[in-house]
Amino acid sequence: MRPLSPERVIAVRPLVTRLTRRLLAFGGALTVAATLVVAQAPQASAADSTTYLNGATVGGDVAAGAGKVFVAANDRIIVANAGGELTGAITGLSGVVGLAMTPDGTRLYSALSGSMQVAEIDTADLSIIRRIDLAGFPCPSNLALSGDRLWVGYGCRFTWGGGILGLDLTATAPQPIAVGNNTSSAPLVAAAGDTLLAGDPDIMPADLMVYDVSATPATLRGVIAGLPSLGDLAATPDGSMAITVVGGGKQYDVWDTTSLTKARSYGADPAMGATRAVAVSPDGVHLAGGRSGDPRLTLYDTATGTRTYTNDDPVGELVPGSLTFSGTDVYGVLKERNSNGRLHLWRLHGATLPASTLTLTPPPTPATVLQPLSMTGRLTLSDESAPGAQSLMVIRRVPYRADETLPGVTTAADGTFTVTDTPPFAGDISYDVVWDGGPDARWSRASVTVPVEFIQSSLTLSGPGEGIAGQELQFSGTFEIGDQPAPPGSWLWVDRIVHIPGGTAAITLPGVTTASDGSFSFTDTPADAGQYTYIVRADESVVSSATEARHNVTVTNGDSPLL
Repeated sequence: MRPLSPERVIAVRPLVTRLTRRLLAFGGALTVAATLVVAQAPQASAADSTTYLNGATVGGDVAAGAGKVFVAANDRIIVANAGGELTGAITGLSGVVGLAMTPDGTRLYSALSGSMQVAEIDTADLSIIRRIDLAGFPCPSNLALSGDRLWVGYGCRFTWGGGILGLDLTATAPQPIAVGNNTSSAPLVAAAGDTLLAGDPDIMPADLMVYDVSATPATLRGVIAGLPSLGDLAATPDGSMAITVVGGGKQYDVWDTTSLTKARSYGADPAMGATRAVAVSPDGVHLAGGRSGDPRLTLYDTATGTRTYTNDDPVGELVPGSLTFSGTDVYGVLKERNSNGRLHLWRLHGATLPASTLTLTPPPTPATVLQPLSMTGRLTLSDESAPGAQSLMVIRRVPYRADETLPGVTTAADGTFTVTDTPPFAGDISYDVVWDGGPDARWSRASVTVPVEFIQSSLTLSGPGEGIAGQELQFSGTFEIGDQPAPPGSWLWVDRIVHIPGGTAAITLPGVTTASDGSFSFTDTPADAGQYTYIVRADESVVSSATEARHNVTVTNGDSPLL
């Protein structure tokens, strides 16, 4: 046998297993799959959301109402809708720190530490109605609104000379009236009824000042002294109770603002993260507490202290002072725990509502691509009753592909439902069913992952058993997917292996495509005598398995025997 010519030898090596190519192996299969995929824009869902506040690293105070959410971000106020989707910004501001909103959501007040002002903003058109001058009261930072009076904690950090002032918002040009002074930084403030609370966040130990503001000037009712530090502050709607967050604390302490004694604590749990933020719902029924670890948010029933809701988002830590209620939702701002310190708006939809439960059961047997599958489930309320006919969203999730919103389903009177789908791809496909909730129940989601099997494909390959070096060999075969011919134009790889002493010489020949009946053919002219193996391969596709067919040919040098 003549030696193989170097220019014709691609590689001499033991045959190795090739990595499976997960790219689409044939155009026809893509056509089949594409006819079954109808890309739809995801519908707006009332589920929780976390929204990156692009470019924001400073600020984080939040106010919400009348279908809008506002986040302080130093040189602007970022605006989002109630679903947490960003809609715009209020610019032209200097050093935005604290925010406060009227109960009806029509007016927003912003502390502008850079220009020593308070801006009054119309929340409908986002226009600045007026700027209230606070000259002589540097670094206004923290706000608390109670009735027609706005309380401002002012003072640049670690410079002393800070304090509290009050503004009568009914006046055409409100004049600042000082309440307390000589704090090291801008005091935290909270107000409700006839009570004003204030405390310096940058001294240890800290004192909580309790003022009676039923008349002007305000009078000091008393001091709750010796707190380890003060990280956040809230008041019940009637002003009878103050809730404090202290650095490193594991609970939320509640203080009687008349007797100045501790009334109770919420969430005392040494296994949980340190407390960071606190807020009380406008009706006084719920207390929202933020922590430094899982769960980052917990709701408590203020009457019983019962934990009613928990949630977590590890994107960052809650910014102190950033928790607020709006309707049945809770909003907060998360700050990433890295040098970037980027801010995210966190929406917890229906957090104050009783829970609902969705279940979803996968098919009893593995599904097959391009064949229908069915899943069943049920929607129940917290008392295990059914809410009647309810619309559910169905989302299909395929790795490395965009999510698909499928046609929704409606529950029966008993809460049961059935989801059907024809999976266009093989592999692990996840399905989410989402209920957006109702006026008396929180939204819920159920998810399952369904293993979807490939359609088995097959190849045949035929050709001569013997040949002569230098003469053309002809081969043919068929490619089928399931029991059907592969779509015309399906791509097939062709390899040729020559077996020689000590190893093999392998080369990839020009590939071929199938005809309309799944058939294919190709030719090859071996230059040297030897034992040849021809391999035709179809790669794994989105619908079919990989497969191959082999055919052996003995090639001689004319009348000379093969050595």
